[in-house]
Formats: sequence, structure tokens, C-alpha cells
Amino acid sequence: MASLYKKPVITTDPKTGQKVKTKSKKWWGRYKDENGLERRVPLAVDKTAAQTMLNELVRKTERRAAGLIDRFDEHRQRPIDAHLEEFRKHLQARRVGEAQVKLVVYRAERILEACRVRILSDLSASRVQKFLADLRADGRSIQTSNHYLRAIKQFSRWLVRDRRAGEDPLAFISMLNVATDRRHDRRPLTETEFTSLITAATTGKTLSRLTGLDRAMLYTVAAYTGLRASELASLTPESFRLDETPPTVTVLAAYSKHRRQDVLPLHPSVVDCLRPWLAEKNPSTPVWPGTWAQGKRAGKILQKDLKIAGIPYVDDNGLYADFHALRHTFITNMVKSGISPKTAQSLARHSTIDLTMNVYTSLTVNDQAAAITSLPDLKTPTMAMARDSA
Repeated sequence: MASLYKKPVITTDPKTGQKVKTKSKKWWGRYKDENGLERRVPLAVDKTAAQTMLNELVRKTERRAAGLIDRFDEHRQRPIDAHLEEFRKHLQARRVGEAQVKLVVYRAERILEACRVRILSDLSASRVQKFLADLRADGRSIQTSNHYLRAIKQFSRWLVRDRRAGEDPLAFISMLNVATDRRHDRRPLTETEFTSLITAATTGKTLSRLTGLDRAMLYTVAAYTGLRASELASLTPESFRLDETPPTVTVLAAYSKHRRQDVLPLHPSVVDCLRPWLAEKNPSTPVWPGTWAQGKRAGKILQKDLKIAGIPYVDDNGLYADFHALRHTFITNMVKSGISPKTAQSLARHSTIDLTMNVYTSLTVNDQAAAITSLPDLKTPTMAMARDSA
């Protein structure tokens, strides 16, 4: 049974300054929707107006229950900004990182504003595709275009899953092939380059609160675990378990990109380097303190050490050696060492094997030649006859 009521509220008495319990000025309505769930909604200050509004809500509920009204009608009339704000809260409730929430919502919001989407019915595939085409025409890469498309598709899929829309108007828009428009491809460091980098960093001056030795250990752990800059910045001495079998480093779920705790094994040579270095660190504070991992600062610090080491930031093929290239180095070295693709995927913490083998792995023709040479000799009669006749 629908009913009106005034909501209890706590206010401050302007004369005494004390908290007093009173009733809201606005009338609220209580009713059950077509699914039998109780709803409570704010209505109006005037009781007659509030009763009229409540009666209309009940009427629509009854019509929806009878199949006479589209259940998505109310959502279609709501401002798109309201949906976007609730989408933001949905991401936060899923414990998505705050930086990622801001980025996804910003990209979706930019598309909605450029496409002049005011209500859900304004959102269309053609408008979004035009926005993305204009973005690329302004010089932005296909990769960037895909990032924007991914954000708005995430929003449109959520609208359907949250029963705000009956269909996803962007369902059939596909990502473009980034291989046709590479802007910032990374390369792994060779063994010689990595050794030179560690030597240069060790003897270098302090940068962003990181001593030369701190940076050498940072690059070493990054290249032997594949951890990202933000994950490395979260580590404390307590993150490392050097005396366990096997020795490990743990990234807490709050800092992992996939929001799960990651426990990764450590190479014995890395353990030998870490042990005396960690002994000098405060057990409860980050081993690499400061804001070095924010924005592009990590890459700029690495660039300075690369320059001292005589290593080009961009090689002759236009490939970059930025901080994330240390992760490429880790994954490429695993593949070159003969580690199985499935194990490499697991250690890289990738969702798909394609990402591990095709995006993060860079093999040269020399690597391929070494792999061919490692194959067993052919010992068939035909081959033996061919060798004898020669």
C-alpha cells in the first residue's frame, strides 16, 4: 500500500546550536514496484502535489507490471550525467583504482559531451564513430582511439547489465588494429644494455629521492619480475620473503593492476642483491619512496640513466626504452629462455596468451636462428644418403 511520510532529519537549532530531531520539509512516498520491492522517493513540499506524484508512480508501476509500459522508460528520461555519476560509483564499488576510475569516466564523459548526448536515446554508434574518426584526424593514434572506445563501451554495457537500457547501441563497434598505426612501440633491453644501465645507475647521483643504488635495484627487480612502476612503488621490505622456498615478492591486491594479490618468485641472483640492500631499509616504509612512479616521472628518471649508459631512448627502428620496456625485457627473456607460453602468461599476469606472446615479446632473427639450431638433427635414411652422396 502506497503512503506518504516525512523523513526524520537532524538539524542544528540556530538559537541554541544544539542538534534537534525534526521532520523533513519535503514529503516522501513509500510504495512497491512491479517486482515487489519497496521504494522510497522524495516528492514535494506541498502534500497535495506529493500525493499526486505518488499516485502517478503507483499508476506507472501497475502499468509496467501489466506489460503496458516499457520498463526502461524512466531511465531514458533521466539526464545522461546522472547515469554517468552512478557508473562512477559502480566502478568505485568494484574497488577499481581511483586513477583508473577517473580515466574511464573522463574518456566516456568527453565522448558524451562531444556527441551531445543528453539522454540515453541520444547515444548512437554513428555519433561515437564520428567522434573517434575526428580524434584520429586530429593526430591521435589508433591506440588512443581504442582507449576512448573501450571506456564508452564499458559504460554502455553497464547500462544494459544494470537494467537501464534494453540494448547496447555500441555493441557492434569494433576496436581498430593498432598494428597499422604504432606510435610508441617498446623494445626489450639486450643483456649488454641492461648491464650498462645498472652500472650507470649504481654510480649515478640521487634522482627524485632515489639514490643510484636504489635505482639499480629498482630496474633489476622490474626486469626480473615484470612489475609495473605503481606496483614497485607499493613494496616495503615486508613485501619480500627472501628466506622462503622459493623466495618471493608480494604485491597487495590494492596496488595490483588486476586488484588481486600477486605472489611472484624471485631469481636467486636477485635475492643475493636484495638481501644486503633491504637490510638497510625501514621495514614498514616503501623501499622506493616518493612520487617517482606518478605520471611519466619513472620514464624520465630512466632516460637520464640510459643517457649516461650510452643507450638510445629510441633506437634506429623507432622503438622506445621507457620504464615499461623493463616489463617487455622480463617477458621477452622468459620466452627466449624456453619457458612455456602458459608459464610466461602466468608470470606476466596477463589475461590472454596473445597479449604475452604478440605484444610483450620481441624476438630478433638471431633469436629465431638460435631456436632453429637447437632442433635435433634429422637422422632419416634420405638425409644420410644425401650427406653420403655429397
